[in-house]
Amino acid sequence: MAINQADLTKGQIRKLNALRRSIGDTLAEEAFAKWLRQQEAELEYILVDPVAELLAETLAPLLKKKNLNLGRYGYCVKRARGKGAQGIVVSRIEKSE
Repeated sequence: MAINQADLTKGQIRKLNALRRSIGDTLAEEAFAKWLRQQEAELEYILVDPVAELLAETLAPLLKKKNLNLGRYGYCVKRARGKGAQGIVVSRIEKSE
């Protein structure tokens, strides 16, 4: 089973070459194929950040408003810090020169 190296990333090619040097061509290609299938299966289960989902759901109703302008670079949302600080701090991201 020949593996098309044009479809692989640089790291994957390095892993395949290292396997070929250590255990030989035929065994390396079989082992690499199994490893690659396992990696692709794990990519399907990547979880989305729950906080990002909550923020998106919270801001979704505001998208319908025409006067809402998030700007070109967006905003930074942080938790307030310091003694007795409460709430959230929102600051606009400006272009750095």
